[in-house]
Amino acid sequence: MTEIVTPATERGGRITARQATWLGALVLVIVAIDQVTKWAVRANIDRGDSIPEEGIFRLVHYSNTGAAFGILQGAGTLLALTSIIGVVAIIVYVASPAFGQPHMRFGFSLMLAGALGNLIDRLMHGEVTDFLKVPNWPAFNVADSAITIGVLLLLWTLLRDDSPEPQSSN
Repeated sequence: MTEIVTPATERGGRITARQATWLGALVLVIVAIDQVTKWAVRANIDRGDSIPEEGIFRLVHYSNTGAAFGILQGAGTLLALTSIIGVVAIIVYVASPAFGQPHMRFGFSLMLAGALGNLIDRLMHGEVTDFLKVPNWPAFNVADSAITIGVLLLLWTLLRDDSPEPQSSN
């Protein structure tokens, strides 16, 4: 019988209590930073305003009732439900030995933090607060950044092929 060794099974495995604690702390810290920054923007910048008014990087106060890039505007209930399903799926992936590489678990944890940060906004405010603005790009927030970095880290981990050749026991 041939056993295939993949990066996930080679260096991953079951999640330990220590890993779960560190990843859980990472998620909590990112969610806290996301919520505090959104609160500060809602409290200090009028909706639609920008600081500075022009420039390469601006702090703005925009609200988004849709998904990424403004699609699905007004679909808050649907987006909240899909976010909840996504959160559960990410937790399953983080705990799965098949996705046990440290980079994968870190990426999934960033995605989890971002999904939770935006889900909190949807549930508490009916919309997501976006406040970071660069030219030629929609406004975004800390949660969006965590999701993006997590997805890129996952893709990088999946696309790099430094795993050993499959070993045959014949």
